[in-house]
Amino acid sequence: MKLLSVNVSLPKEVPHGRETVSTGIFKEPVGSRIMLRKSNLDGDGQADLENHGGVDRAAYAYSIENYDHWRRELGRNEFAFGQFGENFTVEGMMEDEVHIGDVFRVGEALVEVSQPRPPCFKLGIKMGMPGFPKLFLASGRVGFYLRVLEEGEVGAGDVFERVESDPERMSVREMSHLLFFEPKNLEGAKRALRVRALSPGWRDSFEQRLAKAGATDEKDKAAKKESPG
Repeated sequence: MKLLSVNVSLPKEVPHGRETVSTGIFKEPVGSRIMLRKSNLDGDGQADLENHGGVDRAAYAYSIENYDHWRRELGRNEFAFGQFGENFTVEGMMEDEVHIGDVFRVGEALVEVSQPRPPCFKLGIKMGMPGFPKLFLASGRVGFYLRVLEEGEVGAGDVFERVESDPERMSVREMSHLLFFEPKNLEGAKRALRVRALSPGWRDSFEQRLAKAGATDEKDKAAKKESPG
């Protein structure tokens, strides 16, 4: 497992239909080692701090193997490091092989996988394809966010050494599919909530799913008691 490229960008204004939007998705490789801090990489920035960045999403990693998939799927060959808005272009870290809660040493930093990446419309802008976020999500090739446990310098060529795995061993792909495509999988939601490292936003989504299901059960019971016969 290896870090191939570190990519950063400050937010900039880009056209979107008749409007302009601010986005930091246009990442470009850096040529030297760089500090990975608790909330982001030096020189990196996010326009939408509600959905990007922060201590639970300090850096976003995406695998080079997925580049090959999208080249074939889309018939495109112009991809460069940072193409999917990732901070870390990595090798050997596919969504089936990395688990939420896994802890890695990379360079001088210690990081923890906190959640899959839910794509937004800005990925469609980056790809020049408004419908791409839906394809991206359905593919399961979504990459993952990292929480920084220990700050430190990182750079291209660093090895990702897995030093700890979450006991549930719930993969990035499983977690993403569970949230977006298995709304009735309550046992899966309970399992997800046992993953200590899961980010607060995702944890809240699964808690709401279970709470809603519980409320529905109580309503059904009440309705049955009140119905004749």
